Amino acid sequence: MRKYSRKREAILQAIYSSKSHPAAETVYNELKPMFPDLSLGTVYRNISLFKDLGEVVSVGVVNGHERFDGKLEPHPHFICDGCGRVDDIETGFDVSKMDADVEKELNCRVTQHNLVFRGLCAACAEERRK
Repeated sequence: MRKYSRKREAILQAIYSSKSHPAAETVYNELKPMFPDLSLGTVYRNISLFKDLGEVVSVGVVNGHERFDGKLEPHPHFICDGCGRVDDIETGFDVSKMDADVEKELNCRVTQHNLVFRGLCAACAEERRK
């Protein structure tokens, strides 16, 4: 169990409420006006704690910054290699079947997986066509 603090809860809520899968720096910039004494180190330490506790997950490193998701149920992501946008993929992937298939094939126990599609979003693809 973790100790309560207003900053810690604000950091967690900033991740939970974001659809953009924010980096620590994004969370910091969002919360700094509300918490003038907030440091980037505090944000990083708390996000690390949240990851260890399973309260957030890492989507991966995009354009040099690790990005985070508060949506904990397994789901795939699309990362744009142009602008760095990260989107949840909501189509009907049966991730539990994927886990079961891997477990059966390799005689193992899957505890987590990360399915990421990469490419160009529509805006970046259009920009490249010009």
